[in-house]
Amino acid sequence: MLIEAPYKNGDTVSLKLTSGEEVVARLEDETTTHTIILKPMVLIAGQQGLGLAPFMFSVSADSKFKINNTSVTCVSKTEKELASQYTQQTTGIQVL
Repeated sequence: MLIEAPYKNGDTVSLKLTSGEEVVARLEDETTTHTIILKPMVLIAGQQGLGLAPFMFSVSADSKFKINNTSVTCVSKTEKELASQYTQQTTGIQVL
């Protein structure tokens, strides 16, 4: 059985919200009451598969978000391919 290392601050993580949205973001901090994330994006289904779109359109793309943990169902490290796509889309850096 493979046990995955837990995520840490600075990792790209996926959060499943109680609203049903799946958010991919950079984890800045996590406490017992809230989670702070940077540059969050939501998963969208497109004609060519999964894509990423801004979590909120009315704020800067570089914003930090403080999310109450009561609104989060689960958090996990993002799968490598999607994490690479997220990094490329948010920073312009292509991960090989």
